[in-house]
Amino acid sequence: MNELKQKILGCLYGQALGDAWGMPAYFHPEQTWKHYGWITEFLPGPADHEVHAGLPAGRITDDSEQAFSLARAYLKHGSVSIEATVEAIVAWYDRTGGDTSPYVGPSTRRGVQALKAGADPHKAGARGDTNGAAMRVSVIGALHPGDPMGAIEDAAISCIPTHNTSVAMSGACAIAAAIAVALRPDATLDAMVAAGMLGAELGRKKGNYWLGASITRKIEQAVQIARKGTDPLARLWELYEVVGSSLAITETVGTAFGVLIMADGDPKQAATYAANLSGDADTVGAIACAMAGAYKGIGAFEQHILDVLDADPINKTYDIRGLADGIEQYVAQHAK
Repeated sequence: MNELKQKILGCLYGQALGDAWGMPAYFHPEQTWKHYGWITEFLPGPADHEVHAGLPAGRITDDSEQAFSLARAYLKHGSVSIEATVEAIVAWYDRTGGDTSPYVGPSTRRGVQALKAGADPHKAGARGDTNGAAMRVSVIGALHPGDPMGAIEDAAISCIPTHNTSVAMSGACAIAAAIAVALRPDATLDAMVAAGMLGAELGRKKGNYWLGASITRKIEQAVQIARKGTDPLARLWELYEVVGSSLAITETVGTAFGVLIMADGDPKQAATYAANLSGDADTVGAIACAMAGAYKGIGAFEQHILDVLDADPINKTYDIRGLADGIEQYVAQHAK
């Protein structure tokens, strides 16, 4: 298996790992730590969880489901387009019972409902400002190995139907650019952070102007916290309280970079930190681990982690290895 294929697989499995590992975490660290102590394995969603109650251990959520649905659509259509994005997100929404599903994000639900009512895709997401744009964008980075500028342009397209705001595009472009750089053979964490900040700056000039903190500054802030000499628990507390771990894309993207740096790019460690951070842990985890997996490659994953993810019936429907094959072929075709 060549290095690029290993990195693409690492990105996709990282997305699923961080999502499923963070799924059972509660909204506040004290809740999570009181219930579990410290999350160090795949766990089921607890019965009293407001969003993930009853989900089995190893189950992905909307973060990865949307990402993989987008990948399938882009591979089917042979390009990243608004039409393919609409097709993927609406089909996913219907497949999961989006009108009543507890884990469909507010911007995605509002955008899809507008699309289904006949709205122009350029207008349906005019107020979409939450982290759904960033949680599903890893596959855009995977389609553009070594090409952060191409990833930024396509990331913006992927946002339009549900998250057509400057703040959402800033976050999505940051993640796509970082993953594109992570797929280079000589990738470094510093280069990924720099690409993320570039993506954030270019992305915030796209879409409808919208309120929100600077994602560039949030990434800077999170990385500074991550590199402090304090113990991991103290740094997670600071990330939670200062940068944030809510549905706000400014918080999610910044904190995901902090988790990536805290974990020194290791996918399992990033998943563990994201889960114990709490808040929107599955989204922070999905993003951080997609970046980490792209950086380290599939060889960094323990076999039992891959076995758990491959065994879940919902995960199986997306055929991660098949998607990786398709992305590798897509990249080869577009390089000609």
